[in-house]
Amino acid sequence: MEHSEVDPPVADRQPVTAVHHGETRTDDYEWLRQKEKPEVTAYLEAENAYTKARTDHLADLRQTIFDEIKARTQETDLSVPTRNRGYWYYGRSFEGKEYGASCRVPVTDESDWTPPRPAEDAAPDQPALPGEEVLLDHNVLAEGHEFFSLGGSAISPDTTLLAYSTDVVGDERYTVRVKDLGTGELLPDEITGVIGGVTWDRDGSAVYYTTVDEAWRADKIWRHRLGTGQPDDELVFHETDARFWVGVGRTRSDRFLMIASGSKSTSEYRVLDTEDRAAGFQVFAERRDGLEYSLEHAVIGGEDRFLVLHNAAGEDFAIGIAPVRPTLPEEWDALIPHTPSVRLEDVDAFAGHLVVHQRSEGLTQLRILELGPDSPNGIADDYLVRFDDEVYTIGSGANPAFEQPVVRLGYTTMATPASVHSYDVRTRELTLLKQTPVLGGYDPGDYEEHRLWAKADDGTQVPISIVARRGAREAGPIPTLLYGYGAYEMSIDPYFSVARLSMLDRGAAFAIAHVRGGGEMGRHWYDTGKLTHKQNTFSDFIACARHLVATGWTRPDVLVAEGGSAGGLLMGAVANQAPELFGGVVANVPFVDALTSMLDSTLPLTIGEYEEWGNPEGDPAAYATIKAYAPYDNVAAVDYPPILAETSLNDTRVLYVEPAKWVARLRATATGRRDFLLRTEMSAGHGGVSGRYKSWHDRAFSLAWILDRMGLADSARKAP
Repeated sequence: MEHSEVDPPVADRQPVTAVHHGETRTDDYEWLRQKEKPEVTAYLEAENAYTKARTDHLADLRQTIFDEIKARTQETDLSVPTRNRGYWYYGRSFEGKEYGASCRVPVTDESDWTPPRPAEDAAPDQPALPGEEVLLDHNVLAEGHEFFSLGGSAISPDTTLLAYSTDVVGDERYTVRVKDLGTGELLPDEITGVIGGVTWDRDGSAVYYTTVDEAWRADKIWRHRLGTGQPDDELVFHETDARFWVGVGRTRSDRFLMIASGSKSTSEYRVLDTEDRAAGFQVFAERRDGLEYSLEHAVIGGEDRFLVLHNAAGEDFAIGIAPVRPTLPEEWDALIPHTPSVRLEDVDAFAGHLVVHQRSEGLTQLRILELGPDSPNGIADDYLVRFDDEVYTIGSGANPAFEQPVVRLGYTTMATPASVHSYDVRTRELTLLKQTPVLGGYDPGDYEEHRLWAKADDGTQVPISIVARRGAREAGPIPTLLYGYGAYEMSIDPYFSVARLSMLDRGAAFAIAHVRGGGEMGRHWYDTGKLTHKQNTFSDFIACARHLVATGWTRPDVLVAEGGSAGGLLMGAVANQAPELFGGVVANVPFVDALTSMLDSTLPLTIGEYEEWGNPEGDPAAYATIKAYAPYDNVAAVDYPPILAETSLNDTRVLYVEPAKWVARLRATATGRRDFLLRTEMSAGHGGVSGRYKSWHDRAFSLAWILDRMGLADSARKAP
């Protein structure tokens, strides 16, 4: 089908010139940053109208994909209940409703850690648990708002109050309210401008929360005593170093409150022992540049200890053990030493065991350390919870109770729907509690998934995870969607997606390029993909694309690339550096004007990002490095593949102006097809639209465009 032939909007050129380190830089489209001006809104709306006209021919396909997602989803459902403080907590979803509800039922047997299930004769559309108490109906909270997000919810220690936060704009500034669960009424307390949720004090009389500064940096921790006004709240801690963010939490054991302060490469914890409040918050180990650590309270050998995940000995991490008082890194005893092939990522402590999150050879692992009083270091046994798939993701789920003898864990592959298991440490029995239902006769055996390895320019082996319908490539190369991110040591581990099936069942493959800048292969994988090494992220992705072509998986004309946020920067860079390799590029909330953003220390996040990208304002070398790869600065007179850029007007992390300027410059500079679309959601934030049906429509839009680029827009889905 042919798309509508209409003329694209043309952004006015209003040159702004600046000089940095003796170099003049001219920007024709910086005026688009002024979103309060009618001409900017008019331009964005014109771009939306153009995108609609150019994609009208895909309307039926979009609706078909939405219908497929809906038909595969069990719309009325409940999550596996999680036990804490005498109740089982769970969430419910309802057919026809955008949002769900938060619920609980009482624990009836203190010795039974098996989560309750709906009665066998319960109607499919009413899978409630006996004695259900609805804590929050998210649909009621969302009424009258185009956007709604629940930032977090926390039950008071005595289980009688619920503190929750909501955002109805998309800018991630939340308002906290407190609900009396006995009466159902809201307390008069209202706290505005909060980032995320709150943490209850151990005695339930107050909550701690975090606010941000003008640069959207979490910098202050406050204490709000119930029954008082927000102006009377106590400022507990103010982080004045603009590189550092703060957060607050309570240990699983309930004994300690902790304030974490950290930059991209340095940590510092303040600890309040609720059994010795007079001592106040104390710094556990003062910050040292490059020293990262986190704390977990454990009881080992009958003694209180802090477990310290840290990199004091080098670039990667070990787990140390220390007294529950301020302690120098030199005094941390080794519990689990660093192993070069293993990246230790986190540790959770329980009364009878520890759970270590780690990764090796690009795959996640869950490690159990059983505690025993007669063992020299308190550890009676140490082993992995094992699964047999070639490509998978494993991690512990909701495990809030310190005394629980079971570990709730999640497991998925690119063909296996997200599964919730319970691992009983006492018996070492693994029990499947629930696998996300996929309706319509879905069979994981109909799909094949593999781990491939691409050789980067410098010889580094880069992992690729790939899934396709079994036998799809027997006749030759197939259309493929290659996804990438590659920043902040964030790992894009293999995962299942119902929406993705609409692509796989039309004969395409989906692949993840685990490029440097992420954390898939350990700390060195991150270090060699940031700052002066950032080009490795882009060349790794290009190497993965070339590997898929060279090994017969796909062809460039039907290979589509996708990434979001920092992954959107990746998309812009590879479009500049290897446009001939891709038949299309999808860039979601893309960080494509990196140099402009990093030159402005007043923008949200900039100063805290110096350790990721460099400081181009103060360092000529950093300026040159970023300018060499920044997508907006390197748009050239070449034939780019079709590009779909998607953004949100209220995004505070990557401002809408970045993709808006990028598309304008692409249109003015590129040769050949010049097929560029900008789609701006006018009432959403960094995560896009809210509500599951809206999000399905949103993904259906992108998938329809991707399938069109692959030549599969007219392909029927294979029957299950």
